This record gives sequence, structure tokens and C-alpha cells, in this order.
Amino acid sequence: MLGVMAGLLVAWGDTRIIASILVGVSATDPFTFVAMTGFFLVIAAVASWLPARRAIKVDPMVALR
Repeated sequence: MLGVMAGLLVAWGDTRIIASILVGVSATDPFTFVAMTGFFLVIAAVASWLPARRAIKVDPMVALR
């Protein structure tokens, strides 16, 4: 969550640079900020869940050997 907050602050600070790239959306559009934050949170959750699911299937004694 700290990374998400830091990313939002940096993105908000870089709105002048971002504004030159965007077409049809303002750089401070709240929907875009919320949608992209949710998108990246889902990606991080899936990226964490897949290896954790595989690790749960391993017997702890086998892993310790």
C-alpha cells in the first residue's frame, strides 16, 4: 500500500508531463487514477497469489531439506 500511495503522489506531481501524452482525458481525472490504481493492485495480487499457491502445496519438511 505504501508503494501505491507513493506512485499516486508521483503521478499527481507529474501531471504536466502526463498531460502532453494523454488525448481526450485530463491528467487529473479521478476516474483514471482510481481505475489504474485498481488495475495495478489486481496485477500485484495475482502476481503474489500464483507463487503462494504453489508454495502451499509443498510439504514443509521437503522444503526444509
